Amino acid sequence: METLTNLESFVRSAETGSFSGAARLLALTPAAVSRNVAVLERNLGVRLFQRSTRKLSLTEAGEGFLASIGGNLEALQAAISAVTTDRGEPAGVLKVSLAPTFGIGQVLPLLPAFLARYPLIRPEWHFENRAVDLIAEGYDAAIGGGFELTPGVVARTLAAADVVAVASPGYLQGRTLPDNPQELSRFDGIAMRGSGTGRIRQWVMQDGAGNEAAANINQTIVLNDPAAMREAAILGLGVTLLVLPDVAANIQRGELVRLLPDWYADAGPISLYYPSRTLMPAKTRVFIDFVVEAFQRETA
Repeated sequence: METLTNLESFVRSAETGSFSGAARLLALTPAAVSRNVAVLERNLGVRLFQRSTRKLSLTEAGEGFLASIGGNLEALQAAISAVTTDRGEPAGVLKVSLAPTFGIGQVLPLLPAFLARYPLIRPEWHFENRAVDLIAEGYDAAIGGGFELTPGVVARTLAAADVVAVASPGYLQGRTLPDNPQELSRFDGIAMRGSGTGRIRQWVMQDGAGNEAAANINQTIVLNDPAAMREAAILGLGVTLLVLPDVAANIQRGELVRLLPDWYADAGPISLYYPSRTLMPAKTRVFIDFVVEAFQRETA
């Protein structure tokens, strides 16, 4: 009977069109994936791929074998994970994508307690400013904002992403504080250029009474990473607009001051995203429950 590893290597290679693409999804080397497929071909007695220096293509036998597997591989993986929970502790590689500033500041501190409870889980966490394709890229979960809810993806809200204006006490010394968002134009501005769009991010702020006003941030300095914007503000280089959870600790420590405390821009929620499955792997289920419970305690 074929091993699950050999079958996974074949299916992911067929889906991505390369051994290297399959290797990224499976956390293996391309050589290991190629070896697994070769073992599978030898055991079956047929060639499943036509190999070239540029890409893989399925043979007629390979197409038929892939079609016969269908969705059974995913069901088998989920069944094995479910049995693992019944047999003992959740285990395996937990591949998660996290928005860097929020992930490092708010989620990474949860890791010691999580690993103390589930020592057989091996985190593989990627801190990146992009919305990953959970299913195609083989992620168990992702944490951030702005993800498109494609079929098969579920979202759980963790925190509100209110964008606020901040600056350092040193920068504000001797300056008259603004009364509304439009008056932010009187200050040096630390603006953000979106890596995906290439455009300067613009915000419309609102207050508790429902009034709206454009936040006129000057482009004195333009950066593409929220963590860099926060550090630039702490260095006294000007006023910037950032998600409140990313700067809350700095405000509490007195490193930053929130301007216009009644005003904010709604950037949508920061959420935990994961693929919807009938039988979810135990490692993913306990991670989701752990993180959601931690943020619920924080907001209670």
